[in-house]
Amino acid sequence: MVDPKLLDETAAGVFTIAATPFLPDGALDLESIDTMVDFYEAKGATGLTILGMMGEAGKLSAKESSIVIDRVTTRASVPVVVGVSAAGLAAIKALTDTAMERAAAGVMVAPPSTLRTDDQIIGYFQMVAEVLGDVPWVLQDFPLITDVQISPRVIRTIMDTCPTCVMLKHEDWPGLEKISTLRKHEAEGARRISILCGNGGMFLLEEMIRGADGAMTGFAYPEMMADVARLMKAGEEARARDLFDAYLPLMRYEQQPGLGLAIRKHILAKRGAIAHATVRRPGTVLSPATIAEVETLIARQDARLAALA
Repeated sequence: MVDPKLLDETAAGVFTIAATPFLPDGALDLESIDTMVDFYEAKGATGLTILGMMGEAGKLSAKESSIVIDRVTTRASVPVVVGVSAAGLAAIKALTDTAMERAAAGVMVAPPSTLRTDDQIIGYFQMVAEVLGDVPWVLQDFPLITDVQISPRVIRTIMDTCPTCVMLKHEDWPGLEKISTLRKHEAEGARRISILCGNGGMFLLEEMIRGADGAMTGFAYPEMMADVARLMKAGEEARARDLFDAYLPLMRYEQQPGLGLAIRKHILAKRGAIAHATVRRPGTVLSPATIAEVETLIARQDARLAALA
């Protein structure tokens, strides 16, 4: 079972955004949750994030969400962060209580798409902090999906007024200047926070150069992100770049909107992490042509990795 140590500002490495495995009929695949957790940890995950947007959280019932939380936290030996974003604060509070009762390390909250002004964004997250009490939480900044633009100044205000917000999940695109600005504020005396980044790891190298602590995202080969983060921390940028470049074509292909999760699940099933590649309805089923393209990319990736060995 996961160590009950709570999330804090020192979090680093790779918190893999976990898929939610389903059986072919769409029911939860509990045995695959176990094998998936083992797989992610074996591939270098320093933490897991569940019930995120790529975890199909919006397709789960409240009971199913509770089952997933219980199964993952029981199996994991790394910290688990639970996505609790919802339309109302009562739902956020209820799922947070469930997560923390099962020894989660913290929770993650994205802004609702109704927020438009800086004051609305700041006020919303201050209410979130009040409702969550002592629970540490992650601010998910993903404007490509939420349509909420959060400036560095607003993030800084939230961090300064909400001490239980210990991490920014940075998923703006483009957003490298945002990381630089936040780290500049900290160099000038602001409280330091953990910054883990998303977007499938597409910009992980540049994000770490700008001051990110690692990644909180998914990719069918999570070991790439773990190895790149490790090498960058060790100052081995050239080796990190060579490794990153070997995986880049498949990463690019997996980032297709509306198709990426099906591709990721296909590869996770192929690698034995989960038993079935099922995306719960409504979801995408890969065509034979797409599967052939994925297989070509994997074969070429394997060749590049062999050349680096």
